[in-house]
Amino acid sequence: MSTPEAIVPRPVDFHQTQIESAMEPDPRELHLKRTIWEEEWGSSDEVGPLRKVLMRTPSQSLVKIAEEAYHEEMDALVDPEGGWYWMGTKAPDLDVVAAQHGGLIKTLRDEGVEVELLPPNDRIWAKSMYTRDPLITVPGGAIVGRLTPKMRRGEEAFITQEIASLGVPILGTVTGDGTLEGGSFAKLRPGVAAFGTSIRCNLAGAEQLRWMLANIGWELIVVPLPGYVVHLDVHFAMVDVDRALINPSGLPYDFLKTLRELGIDCIVAHPDEPWAMNVLTVSPGRIITSTSAPRTAEILTSEGIDVLTIPYDELHKNGGGIHCSTMELLRDSATG
Repeated sequence: MSTPEAIVPRPVDFHQTQIESAMEPDPRELHLKRTIWEEEWGSSDEVGPLRKVLMRTPSQSLVKIAEEAYHEEMDALVDPEGGWYWMGTKAPDLDVVAAQHGGLIKTLRDEGVEVELLPPNDRIWAKSMYTRDPLITVPGGAIVGRLTPKMRRGEEAFITQEIASLGVPILGTVTGDGTLEGGSFAKLRPGVAAFGTSIRCNLAGAEQLRWMLANIGWELIVVPLPGYVVHLDVHFAMVDVDRALINPSGLPYDFLKTLRELGIDCIVAHPDEPWAMNVLTVSPGRIITSTSAPRTAEILTSEGIDVLTIPYDELHKNGGGIHCSTMELLRDSATG
């Protein structure tokens, strides 16, 4: 009499062992990124050919800014409860605002850059046109930040929904007491980024960012910014492979030393042009900047940088520039 074979019990999900795993990257990873996410989102540097950028139409809430709110000490029209400030004594010229913002869009499109134009956010967010602030992009997708000013809190939820609807993977979100704004983040070269801590971006945000970047194999250099400097991009911008535009007065010596150690040559902007640094690099050695910084444009040109200048002075009064108004979604690597 034969003995029946022992019945080996198997868990109900045993079939999972026969399904190919994607836990570890393989040579098809690039193909998978393009088929699953449609694009290889993000970028590994700040200077490669820019392919797609995120912008937002200026808010109609700018019409609420009134000259009666002028604050002499601040030299600005200020209404914290209304969620706005506007530099100078005059209310916004909305026709000029639209023309200058439209001029940036046209310049980008002329350069072959696709502009993803978000609709205006007409709640209280007069600053929401500055799409650089609420997020950053890195290879593979976006990290949503956490804005410091109460007048801007809540933009994070909208920008999360909007970029997700475009198909951009969200790799992380800053939470708790961490604060992170995109203007204080810069990719120095593939695998190395800098983040400026400041009155708007704190160490708690930096530590969360460090952990998220470590997940993609990146190193983070934390740059303590002095005084009331808001963002790193007020004093630093990559304009070419291994070349940066800087205002050294607002950068700590240790960071300047680190740039030298990384082989990044620094071009010093004219000190009397506060908006000279707020540039957008569209390809290696080719930038868009404001006509309000002509002497810095001359310096850059003498260093072999192609400079495209557009008027943007009316929008500077809202607290941001060309770099602030754009967030790169897709940028090819400058080094191939």
